Amino acid sequence: MTATKLTSAAILAALAACNTSSAQRAPDPVERGRYLVTAAGCNDCHTPMIMGPDGPMQDPNHVLAGHPASRVVPPPPAPEGPWIVSVSDTFTAWSGPWGVSFTANLTPDEETGLGTWDSATFIATIRNGRHMGKGRKLLPPMPVEMIATYTDEDLAAIFAYLQSLPPVKNRVPEPIPPAAPLAAAPAS
Repeated sequence: MTATKLTSAAILAALAACNTSSAQRAPDPVERGRYLVTAAGCNDCHTPMIMGPDGPMQDPNHVLAGHPASRVVPPPPAPEGPWIVSVSDTFTAWSGPWGVSFTANLTPDEETGLGTWDSATFIATIRNGRHMGKGRKLLPPMPVEMIATYTDEDLAAIFAYLQSLPPVKNRVPEPIPPAAPLAAAPAS
């Protein structure tokens, strides 16, 4: 056999082995979840921003831990003109016509995060757009409509990744409902 034929045969055999081994090996759900969380931009809202040497950056000590419990925010400014949404400097508190929402702690802390949840509860939460699958509505800026299109396998992988994170004890405030409309002044 010539060197060229041997090399071609070796390359084909190596490619076949790669295809076989990747087909037999299921992807690691934690790594798949990490990829999906990164691609979906979950850190953009669920990881608080802090001021770094080059400007705002994600807080590496609070990855996906939600709005910092220690960060009390004042009432949001009133909407002006066509602008109807305000965002805190940490990018974890948002206000708009729905009231004020605080991004959730997605770490596996059992008291303040997802530590007592299971994959089915996480999937139901996303599918139904409701806390724990049946509670209050998930509020903006959570892109429920987009994430609800993920497969159950993808959502289970996201949950597996979230459960692999170090738990961060951080009790996020409850949402604040929109202010009640002002009563009309009596006619004079």
